[in-house]
Amino acid sequence: MYAIIEESGGQRKVTQDEVILIDLYKGGETSVGEAITFDKVLVVGDVGGDAKLGQPYVAGASVTAEIVEPKFQGDKLYIHKFKPKTGYRRKTGHRQTYTRVKITGISG
Repeated sequence: MYAIIEESGGQRKVTQDEVILIDLYKGGETSVGEAITFDKVLVVGDVGGDAKLGQPYVAGASVTAEIVEPKFQGDKLYIHKFKPKTGYRRKTGHRQTYTRVKITGISG
């Protein structure tokens, strides 16, 4: 069984027992094993079977997850700026903070 959820302004396909990264949840002030419910479910279906499509959300569908790691830092991304013939070069970095969760149930 799979579901497509709306999380942090984007859409993500999730399956049972999958571990995913979401944007930092409640500032990282949560505990391991705490339950999260995603109510904005766009599609629920079986692999190779029928799927329920929402308009925009599937009524009564939800995805539950538990927190595996409250604060997790992703890879460092480097941003380069360059303008030719002027000697202008800048290099900055950014490291996003995430919450790692495990999908425990899909209903709907």
